[in-house]
Amino acid sequence: MKNSNIFRKENIPNILTVIRAVLVPIFMVLIIFAPRDDGTGEIVMRLIGALLFGLISLTDMLDGKIARKYNYVSDFGKFLDPLADKILVLGAMISLMTFMGGDEGIPYIFEIYMAFAIFIFFTREIAVTSLRLLFSNKGGHALAANFAGKVKTVSQIAFVIIALIEPILWDIWVLTFLSMAVMVAMTIISGIIYFKEYIPLIMGQGEKAEEAAEAPAEAAEEGTEAPVEETTEEN
Repeated sequence: MKNSNIFRKENIPNILTVIRAVLVPIFMVLIIFAPRDDGTGEIVMRLIGALLFGLISLTDMLDGKIARKYNYVSDFGKFLDPLADKILVLGAMISLMTFMGGDEGIPYIFEIYMAFAIFIFFTREIAVTSLRLLFSNKGGHALAANFAGKVKTVSQIAFVIIALIEPILWDIWVLTFLSMAVMVAMTIISGIIYFKEYIPLIMGQGEKAEEAAEAPAEAAEEGTEAPVEETTEEN
């Protein structure tokens, strides 16, 4: 009897994506329930958390690289890969805010900044994803990730790792706040760039709709039939 074809090389990117999605809740539990005693236990859990998060992030780079190199593209991967990325970053931010929020040694302002960062991240991802879905459903354009988007992803990964490791080294949170500021700035900038790139497409869709609405009226005035565009209906 033949073995299942799940582990064929074409499925490697999808397998890595699934592993990433499965490891996110494990990472969250590890961080949220880590000891807060400023002792060896907390240090070990912070290091393990940073290492695990780095490995999870590495799978994101690997699955994309393999998929592009060998053209292993599937609908499953198109759906799960961006979803796993968002779950990873959002889960890491929530875990950090929960873990550090109950520590008296953590500046209270950190919780405020983290809440703001999560709001910005969530808003940006919903907006960009909605635009992509809108045009993909219409069989239209799908913009590839821009350079700012890639820098945004790197800044998010860097922030989480720095926020986990820096308190082990010293009590000054300079790198943590700096990396958080860069992450928020790149999240906003990349979102603005996406919207600027989609504006011509949005305007183009609007112009087409207006032309389609005006055509019957113009045809009626001229006493001719308006051209009918053939459409296909999906079930």
